[in-house]
Parts: sequence; structure tokens; C-alpha cells
Amino acid sequence: MSWQDQLSTLVYSTDKGRIKEETEETVTPSDGFAKVRRETKGRKGKGVVVISGLGLAAKELKNLASKLKKSCGTGGSVVGETIEVQGDKRDVIKTVLEKEGFKVKFIGG
Repeated sequence: MSWQDQLSTLVYSTDKGRIKEETEETVTPSDGFAKVRRETKGRKGKGVVVISGLGLAAKELKNLASKLKKSCGTGGSVVGETIEVQGDKRDVIKTVLEKEGFKVKFIGG
């Protein structure tokens, strides 16, 4: 974080001193389907499976990503409100998501 970003978030009141910034996490609600798609654009030809539309908080999303990565035996990450898993393991991902109680919809080819 640069010093300009730090200064823009700093709030000071002459009455009470520093005021802590309250950040509230917003989660986009799910429409009932976990959307699974394969992407290769901007990744030098390497394919990743992107899972979106889960409607989970950040901590729950990281836990689910961890389960998916372990079951697929690959790497991946959480980016915003999506999970990216390396490789093309859509069938394995579908079974894991269905065990977790999600309806799965494949998007794209």
C-alpha cells in the first residue's frame, strides 16, 4: 500500500483522535448455480477453470478453493469472488461442488 493510499484512508477527529475505518464486506448473492468455465486468454495458453457465482464470503471461498485444489491435485487461487483452479479438471470440480451443495452449470465450450 503506498503512502498516498494510507493518507486517503486516515481519518482524524479533534474530539476523539483517530477513528477506525469500518469496512463491511459485500458478497454478491448467488443465483443458485455455480458457473464453471475454462479460460486460456491472457495466460500464455495455459488453461484454468474459473468458478463464479458461489455467493460465499472471502473466508468460505478460500476454504472451498483449498478443497478444490486438493481434490484436483493442482494449484489455484481466489481472485475477487471467483476461484481459479489450474488445469482442465471440470468433472472433478463438478463432483466436489455438488457434494458441497451447489448446482453446477458449465459455461462456454
